Amino acid sequence: MGHYASYCRKVPSRWTSNEKVKGKGNTKNGNPYLSWAFSEASDHARQTHGLSRDFYNRKLNQTNASVAHNALAHKLSRAAYFIMRDHVEFEEDKMFR
Repeated sequence: MGHYASYCRKVPSRWTSNEKVKGKGNTKNGNPYLSWAFSEASDHARQTHGLSRDFYNRKLNQTNASVAHNALAHKLSRAAYFIMRDHVEFEEDKMFR
């Protein structure tokens, strides 16, 4: 799952050891089209889906809009991974527990 989210460019690229930053990773590694698609899906979900909007607003109260947008896009990419891996339908109650 982590590799798919990384391939979609939806996780930060950082190298740490003992909770200390040891360098910067390759932020251009992965598929730019999947990154764009999940960002667009995040925008659409925020506008049309109530639970996604609630999640976004919770994150927005904690941080800024960019972080909240990326958190929702990351959550959608994880859901897409499990849907493809297990061949199941989308279940919103599992996504927003």
